Amino acid sequence: MPLDLQQIQRLWGEPLTPWAASPGGVVSSVSTDSRQLSPGALFVALVGERFDGHAFLEPAVAAGSCALVAQRDRLAGDGLHSLTAAATAAGAALWLVDDSLQAYQDLGRLWREGLRAPVVAVTGSAGKTSTRELIRAVLAPLGPVLASSGNENNDVGVPLTLLKATPEHRALVVEMGMRGLGEIERLSRCARPDVAVITNIGTAHIGRLGSREAIATAKCEIVTGLAADALVVIPAGDPLLDATLARVWRGRVCRVALSDDPGAADADLQGLLDAEAGTLTVAGVCLPLPLEGRHQARNLLLALAVAQELGLPPERCSLAAVDLPGGRSRRLELGGVQLLDETYNASPEAVLAALELLAAQPAGRRYAVLGTMLELGERSVELHRQVAERAVALGLDGLVLVVPGAEGEAMAAVADALPRLARAAGPDQAASCLAGWLQPGDAVLLKASRGLALERMIEPLQELLGC
Repeated sequence: MPLDLQQIQRLWGEPLTPWAASPGGVVSSVSTDSRQLSPGALFVALVGERFDGHAFLEPAVAAGSCALVAQRDRLAGDGLHSLTAAATAAGAALWLVDDSLQAYQDLGRLWREGLRAPVVAVTGSAGKTSTRELIRAVLAPLGPVLASSGNENNDVGVPLTLLKATPEHRALVVEMGMRGLGEIERLSRCARPDVAVITNIGTAHIGRLGSREAIATAKCEIVTGLAADALVVIPAGDPLLDATLARVWRGRVCRVALSDDPGAADADLQGLLDAEAGTLTVAGVCLPLPLEGRHQARNLLLALAVAQELGLPPERCSLAAVDLPGGRSRRLELGGVQLLDETYNASPEAVLAALELLAAQPAGRRYAVLGTMLELGERSVELHRQVAERAVALGLDGLVLVVPGAEGEAMAAVADALPRLARAAGPDQAASCLAGWLQPGDAVLLKASRGLALERMIEPLQELLGC
């Protein structure tokens, strides 16, 4: 699905150098990585904290790029002269723009406008990736579905995902993260979603935004790029989300809830969860839960609402291919011990949901290794304390805290009521503490923010348990 010269000129006008390298004046692909360029590609020079793509503009020409986009303030004097000469000799068009990242997003939007497949956007404080993968799975009967991969949920990742789409794809699922106000608005304008999903409003990044109200405002920016007839899917029973969304969206909303949730009476789509059997019944159809936990059942309802909007009733949805990235909803068995690997990241809401899942494990003793939750600002100590209080209320058999400072002190003071409590300086020490407690039949949860890399304790724990 190539872009032609006329489409690109509508974005930035005439190029600085003549376009002659591409037959018919088209680009076959768009890339920001000079190592992965194919002949006929358009290369966009991005600027990051640790890299500057402008250093690779001339190598991109040599690799067969037919067009280049560079940031005006990064080129001057001899550098600009040399690049212009190389581009002219190769017949490669060169555009200079004020902001190459914005230009990249413009290209992503332009590419998206050529797609006939519906685009689903997903954001929220927790559960974005799980919901994204559940949506990908339930939409599989439509045909090939493209979804964001890894952490491609930011200013660079969203256009990258869009630019991977081909005419063969029957749907796109785009995850949208944020670190501040305005970011999701930009991503929504780029992706122009047909359906938007907000998984929840929690306290992740509250240290940056200051309040749940500000977080709700940021998440509801996802409606910015929606058409008037688009659909927004949200959980029922959150007054803050309802009020914030109502200020910015006058279109259709589908609310989902489990039948015993507080907001079930207001839900447009309900599901009956049988946790023991591992099933969710929706519209009379009993579906197996592909991911464990009450929170994942809610995420599945969000996905089913999307499928319903795109013409797939529950009985036609596929749940066979839910494949989460590492550190999310992963279960391992170590010498008869069930290990719940949730090490990828942690917000207060995600930790509480994981503790509920741990508490629901049958038989055996239940232990948790919890690490610091980052970016919680002034509420950090309070929110860490609340997590420890929930661990005590759920009757866990022990807790290992990899949490330094005041947060760790607050958690330890509360968790002292548990049968076992230990504090560790890092993953290796946490593994040593835990290994002395464990016996076959026990269950263990590992959960912390990404910066702690708590997954590093899995290998030493295997060795200590003789696995």
